[in-house]
Amino acid sequence: MVFWIVLAGVVVLALVVLGVVAYGVLGAFGRLDREVAAAERDVAPVLAQVQRASDRATQLRDGRSSGS
Repeated sequence: MVFWIVLAGVVVLALVVLGVVAYGVLGAFGRLDREVAAAERDVAPVLAQVQRASDRATQLRDGRSSGS
């Protein structure tokens, strides 16, 4: 009888520990998602500027090579 009580306690404790670990992991994924979204917002203007510069360089290169 004592064995079953101890076994039930161990199972409940294991489930509580697994729940805490799962809660922590899901919370970390949520924080990571927010950080990635913030980084994308921060980088978007720079990315647009680099894209415009690249397009302009391509236009200049194509204009110079076709003009010769």
